[in-house]
Amino acid sequence: MQDPEMFAKRAASFGSNAVAYARHRPRYPDAAVEWVVGDHTRVLDLAAGTGKLTETLLEFALEVTAVEPDDLMRAELTRLLPDVPALKGTAEAIPFPDASFDVVITGQAFHWFNTPEALTEITRVLRPGGVFGALWNHDDLSVPWLAEVNELTRSSVGDLQGLDDRTPRHELLGAAEEQTWNHAQRRTVESMLASLGTQSHLLVIDAAERASIFDKIRTYLWSRPETSQGEFDRPMITTAVRATKR
Repeated sequence: MQDPEMFAKRAASFGSNAVAYARHRPRYPDAAVEWVVGDHTRVLDLAAGTGKLTETLLEFALEVTAVEPDDLMRAELTRLLPDVPALKGTAEAIPFPDASFDVVITGQAFHWFNTPEALTEITRVLRPGGVFGALWNHDDLSVPWLAEVNELTRSSVGDLQGLDDRTPRHELLGAAEEQTWNHAQRRTVESMLASLGTQSHLLVIDAAERASIFDKIRTYLWSRPETSQGEFDRPMITTAVRATKR
């Protein structure tokens, strides 16, 4: 099991790399976001980070508000999306009154929440019939070269425990639904390394270990016909879950 101190350190690691996070994290497929939001309009992007998911929500002409605890991540969101209200807050303490939103959605963050407290807050700010949704982008490990990259990316910090449990369970939420979508992120060897470098376990290890891991991945990507010549597709899967407030 992940040490609680290390878990907290990893959860707080992203702000130091906010610009790279905004630039190199993949988008979410439009279809996945649409599946969560449905025909609702007033949306809270919870733990919004630098606004990677917020950007897509705005393209659907929704009324979007962001909440993000990390000052540096939130500052980058505001720099990129100055018209989006962005408030400091956490999933466990959402700075809005009861029944404020049709949808609460979070991207690449639900596994960082204190789940029981967070779901109590999420259901509090949702209107009856509103939807909670969570999305994750992850590599398509059925692709051999990408599976090998994931092995080479392993560090001394280890894996996050509990990431496989993506099901929100709360007495005020109906049964959760889950769906997946295939998509891809266009990368080069160096931008692939930049994307990987935004992962929390690589942000908290020491510089020597990080450089060693990156050297191995770079050498491997240069050796593969799929990735050695300029741009290539990084095959990805987006998993989304949604549940409706009773």
